[in-house]
Amino acid sequence: MPDTRDETLDLLSGLIAKAKRAGADAADAVLFDSTSISISYRLGKVEHVERSEGGDLGLRVFIGKRMAMVSSSDRKAATLDEIVERAVAMARVVPEDPFCGIADPAELATVLPELDLVDPAEPSTETLSERARAAEEAALAVKGVTNSEGASAGFGRSMAAMVASNGFSRVTGSTGSSISVSAIAGEGTAMETDYDHTSAVHAEDLDAPDSVGRSAGERAVARLGARKAATARVPVIFDPRVSRSLLGHLVGAINGGAITRGTSFLKESMGQAVFAPGIEVIDDPHIRRGLRSRPCDSEGVANRRRALIDDGRLTTWLLDLRSARQLALAPTGHAVRGTSGPPGASPSNVYLAPGSATPAELMADITDGFYVTGLMGSSVNGVTGDYSRGANGFWIERGRITYAVNEVTIAGNLKDMYKALVPADDLVHRYGMDAPTVRIDGMTVAGR
Repeated sequence: MPDTRDETLDLLSGLIAKAKRAGADAADAVLFDSTSISISYRLGKVEHVERSEGGDLGLRVFIGKRMAMVSSSDRKAATLDEIVERAVAMARVVPEDPFCGIADPAELATVLPELDLVDPAEPSTETLSERARAAEEAALAVKGVTNSEGASAGFGRSMAAMVASNGFSRVTGSTGSSISVSAIAGEGTAMETDYDHTSAVHAEDLDAPDSVGRSAGERAVARLGARKAATARVPVIFDPRVSRSLLGHLVGAINGGAITRGTSFLKESMGQAVFAPGIEVIDDPHIRRGLRSRPCDSEGVANRRRALIDDGRLTTWLLDLRSARQLALAPTGHAVRGTSGPPGASPSNVYLAPGSATPAELMADITDGFYVTGLMGSSVNGVTGDYSRGANGFWIERGRITYAVNEVTIAGNLKDMYKALVPADDLVHRYGMDAPTVRIDGMTVAGR
């Protein structure tokens, strides 16, 4: 296993050179290494400690418009020779793909921004255990909390490297730390559970363990006495913990793969108003210490901050090289990849820009409505935009949250939902895909 940046690049460069000598017209090679450690803690005791290490490399070769990929976790010289031989042999016989190929040198990123994605300090198991302990203790200290489903704390470090015959060469690293806890409130058949979680590239940016635990406990207690609401067509408020899922449906609908297949409800919406005027959805791969930041995409193509939605209008698809070529467009720097499959498109740090109203102001004029804090199951049709999901949360009466609600379904169509969406001013970057509290009028809540 390579120990240094130079050794890693030398290994991958050697694979490319061997592939070219074996008859490949072009090639690229990627390598991923990762280590992680996690602690599970419940009722005052460490339940589980796990440390894992893994690594994999992949070679992709092109002969004309034919492509083949081979991957392996074995990096012995004989195995690498076999990978080259097998990949080239496969590429000679597979069907042609007119859209395959590596990036043109003019499309490559020439300057990679420094994004501070590596925390130099690796926590000890004692430190992780203390984070989990503090989170669980804070949850159990909340009045009404009767039990714990446990707390966990973790740390991971990863390295990704790529070398291609177009001249691209890079090694990047990243880390991540996390704390989570799940609390139980009530007794017997009246028990309710909820959780909270924090994650960050650098441990110093995590929420305090006791605040995570306290939040989980308070959320669980607030759900006690939950009941079904009557079926009605009402305004729905999405808590930030669930409003971000609406962005997930958006980026899925504007993914280049879905557009080329014609399987997106937004396939005819480029340049059109998808949201109300003034709404912006941003994709920014260069946020410092961002959970999904990356200095370039996984094909070496330059990336940048983009307004996916600008003043309510759809401005771009998310494109890797292949989907860009199919659509006769320029790539947008959204390629991601592993070792055993071709690249695909995926967003980086995505967020819905905040509005000007507070969450309280958003719900102030609601006579009857539903405040959603949890979603479960999924029946979202990516072709039509039809939306239906199980939900829990709280009923709103005369502008105020009243009683807890569970076992209901909320339904609508994403095209209508996006145009009715109004964001609050409470955006916090927590997950890598983030939205503030949002209000959507005219949704159906199906209960009793």
